[in-house]
Amino acid sequence: MKARTATAVLLPALLLAAVGCGSSTHTSADPGSPDPKGSASTPGQAASPGSPGTAGSTGTGAPRRSGSRLERSALEQGDLAGYQISADAKNPNAPDGQPQADRKACQPLADIMGDKPDPAARETVNRGVGSQKQVGLAVSASVSSYAESDAKALIARLEDAVAACGTGFSATVEKQTGSYRDVKAADYKAGGDQSVSWTTTASAQGVTARVHIVVVRQGDTVVRLMALNVTGASKAPEVPHEITDKQIQKVRATR
Repeated sequence: MKARTATAVLLPALLLAAVGCGSSTHTSADPGSPDPKGSASTPGQAASPGSPGTAGSTGTGAPRRSGSRLERSALEQGDLAGYQISADAKNPNAPDGQPQADRKACQPLADIMGDKPDPAARETVNRGVGSQKQVGLAVSASVSSYAESDAKALIARLEDAVAACGTGFSATVEKQTGSYRDVKAADYKAGGDQSVSWTTTASAQGVTARVHIVVVRQGDTVVRLMALNVTGASKAPEVPHEITDKQIQKVRATR
């Protein structure tokens, strides 16, 4: 429990559903089990774990096929063999909002850990992806809509921040602070129009986790993927390419 609470502080956007199914051995979602409701977040409208399901949630934790273009572009159960995909089911221990970095140059990296990739996002749809192939691997996946110029600017800011923040930084949200050290650019071929990827080691409340982040721009849509191993394994996690490829394919198909 301490590890999961600390993970919620480190990575507010990582969904409880991803952590849960990433550490389980189930082969499919259980439509009869209670699960926090999912949602698509728009600026000024945060998802509430106790609120009725909205577009993107069936009320059982399984993402729904109908909804906005952005909802239809998000991953859903059945898209990827060997993975359990859940609608936004945010950990109730996770703080809301955008973390504030202690270094201005690192703010874009702090924003990525928040509810949206950055404040310019018009709408964001979150998914939790748990691997049944790699025990403990959890991936937070989101798609966000932007003005295309803002999407391009985000990738440029992230590239600059990765280069400037190698020694690390800390970020605070709702008076909870996590630290991120050893920020390193990662060689990860993601497709899309533009992409940037990096790894970091996150620490909070005595718990440390290695994290891999991939951000891809496809037109005016930004895909954000964050992977960590919830078992605390020493091996560095990596966002599986099959998740990245499928998410970009869906974005392209719904344009």
